[in-house]
Amino acid sequence: MRSDDIKTGNLRRSVRRRLVPSRMFAIILATLGFGTFAGSATSQQKQAISATVTGNDQKVGFRAMVMKQAIEYDLAGSAKNDKDEIVEFTLQGDADRIDAALAAIREGTKKSSNIGVSTVAAAVNPNLSTFTVVDWTSTSRNITTPYTLVFKLRTDDSVVTKKDAKDAWHDILKTTLKGEDLKKLGDDD
Repeated sequence: MRSDDIKTGNLRRSVRRRLVPSRMFAIILATLGFGTFAGSATSQQKQAISATVTGNDQKVGFRAMVMKQAIEYDLAGSAKNDKDEIVEFTLQGDADRIDAALAAIREGTKKSSNIGVSTVAAAVNPNLSTFTVVDWTSTSRNITTPYTLVFKLRTDDSVVTKKDAKDAWHDILKTTLKGEDLKKLGDDD
């Protein structure tokens, strides 16, 4: 990079000229099955964020709501409570879909309040193909056994309606919960 590029404001153009060959090389490697590389078109399309939630987010269905957003927008990642019962989650996928999901998540659930969501960029995991809620329980349903709920990304990478996302959520519950806990599910869960 030349110093006159920096002085004249042509830094972006200069960097772009220098990255084109390496970007093409990364695309070729990814096409040949060697994975996704920083700077490749594939990794530019996918982004990942890590988030921490503040506010009244416990025992209000918050992680379930995050998962429903992941289902609706076909996003990979996870949601869990940390040791201090703070909700932490990750989302990975199309940047616009992540933004749409975050907008809904920041609204919270009907029972949550004072929600704040802090996000930071995270590394994209090219092998991640699920969204997982770790140790899910339900106060409203009196389900105290922790379950790991898993949504597998759709093969067509489509966005679905809120109703379809809710139906998929319900199907995940029906296939994961066991015994008496399964009996506690209602048709509208």
